[in-house]
Amino acid sequence: MAEQEPTPEQLAAMAAENEEAESVNYRPPAQKSLQEIQELDKDDESLRKYKEALLGNASAADPNAKVNVVVTRLTLVCEAAPAPLTLDLQGDLDGIKKQSFVLKEGVEYRIKISFKVNKEIVSGLKYVQTTTRKGVKVDKSDYMVGSYGPREAEYEFLTPLEEAPKGMIARGTYNIKSRFTDDDKHDHLSWEWNLVIKKDWKD
Repeated sequence: MAEQEPTPEQLAAMAAENEEAESVNYRPPAQKSLQEIQELDKDDESLRKYKEALLGNASAADPNAKVNVVVTRLTLVCEAAPAPLTLDLQGDLDGIKKQSFVLKEGVEYRIKISFKVNKEIVSGLKYVQTTTRKGVKVDKSDYMVGSYGPREAEYEFLTPLEEAPKGMIARGTYNIKSRFTDDDKHDHLSWEWNLVIKKDWKD
């Protein structure tokens, strides 16, 4: 039996269920360089140790790096998946638009973002994604990632556990627009990708 396509009313109902509350009116503090922060209260030994624990080793900062924040990978973390589901975000972003992740309906998953901070502390990193189906917005999610200092190793951020939609109406292709931004509204990376919800991993 052919799967029934959702009506515009059903898509609108899905969007209403997923509607998020408006974000609070928050003003970020003025940006300070890593060096400025380290110079503040440098005679206070306990504060110096606290800043070192919080900010890590300042020598890891690369002042010659072209960009401060580099988003390297998006991974769908799903224990039930038959193979890893990873997008390389340092390659051809236009090519990613043509690829699709297949997710079995009803499985639990998380999104993992891997990124690197090169030269300055970045405040209030956020991962934002807007999901549409057949041109109709069905979900918008904002995840607060946090504030990070430069280091050689990559950072990883995991979203809370989510359940893939299920049922005949929920199956199909979802277009997702993702953005990695911060309190200062720097757009560190924007990309598009597709998620296909199926009855089984390979139906």
